[in-house]
Amino acid sequence: MHSHLKTTDLGAPDSGTPGLKTSALTAASVGLLALASAMGIGRFSLTPILPLMQQDAGLSLATAGWLATSNYLGYLVGALLCIALAPRPAASIRWGLAGVGVTTLAMGLTDWAPLWLGLRFAGGAASAFVLVGTSAWAMPILRHHGKDDWSGHVFSGVGIGIAFAGAFGLVAAFDAWSSRATWIVLGAVACALALLLWRPVGAGMPSVAQPDQPAPGRALPWPAIVAAICYGAFGFGYIIPATFLPALAKGYIDDPALFGMVWPVFGAAAALSTFASGWLGRGLAPWQLWTRAKWVLAIGVLVPALWINVPTLLLSALCVGGTFMLITMAGIREALRLGGTPAPLAVGVMTAAFGAGQIVGPLLVSVLQRSGHAFAIASLIAVLCLVISNCVLLYASRRAAPSA
Repeated sequence: MHSHLKTTDLGAPDSGTPGLKTSALTAASVGLLALASAMGIGRFSLTPILPLMQQDAGLSLATAGWLATSNYLGYLVGALLCIALAPRPAASIRWGLAGVGVTTLAMGLTDWAPLWLGLRFAGGAASAFVLVGTSAWAMPILRHHGKDDWSGHVFSGVGIGIAFAGAFGLVAAFDAWSSRATWIVLGAVACALALLLWRPVGAGMPSVAQPDQPAPGRALPWPAIVAAICYGAFGFGYIIPATFLPALAKGYIDDPALFGMVWPVFGAAAALSTFASGWLGRGLAPWQLWTRAKWVLAIGVLVPALWINVPTLLLSALCVGGTFMLITMAGIREALRLGGTPAPLAVGVMTAAFGAGQIVGPLLVSVLQRSGHAFAIASLIAVLCLVISNCVLLYASRRAAPSA
């Protein structure tokens, strides 16, 4: 959910930089809406629609796991392509948003599972282009206007998008919409956002983002490698409830007004945690915020694996939704702290580890489907990985702290 691109400064106020045409408020608002579409719809829309697909399309948990894996793999490939090709930020946002809209819309126009896999892969890649482009477009504009702290507002779009998609899924379940109709309407919303943001994105046009290059001859320090492995465990742990919580709730709760609340709560917790990140992390080193949030995440992954009821599902949504963005931001800051001279390389390795971890999560659920307890077993494995990796992270970060 992040990139390691750098962008040049927008220049002095009298430099005639085109980025001056865009105010900080516009940049923050456009960035928020772009990430809401890319992440809330492009990446995580399957989660609230999954219960509907199970009901009217007979979708199994195993097939759902493959669909989620395809989307996460597409996201990883899209991020790597952005790093390799370094496209213009405005073009990344524009065409990425269009791709999110078209692929989401097309999900409701077919019932052929192989095509679903391709569409979810393409939607994941498109969402990565939006994320990378938004980071490279909005951040320099905010920096120029002295509003660096507004970056939290931009990334709150992730949680807001998840909450919107979840609330829409709740309405669809309550009104007995079909999964196809739900996909089509969400796709139409994403297409509308792509059209709405097309012109404002072109007005800013900050300098073209270029991939950072690690210093030649420098290897990645071992604490940064350890942190990357722990970050991969985070990706593996959070993605299991982030993919299957609403479907799990539907299996045990008949009332759509109750089981449909899980995903909006998840998104709202993510958005609020982003706004509160400065206060929550005050006086803490990045690894301290990371490890403390990760204990809460482990609790959120554990409770629905042991007990299934409304309180445990909502507690899981709060714990996982309220920590995954905090850990994302703290993890990147820790990578920069530990990486030393090749810090961009450290962030790149973290991104790859995270992507691999979130691909393994739903894939494991699909593999364990025959056991009859796929979600519970996969969740317990994830909790074990989270606990072990957090202990390792505590030890490695404390040892690295004096020399960092």
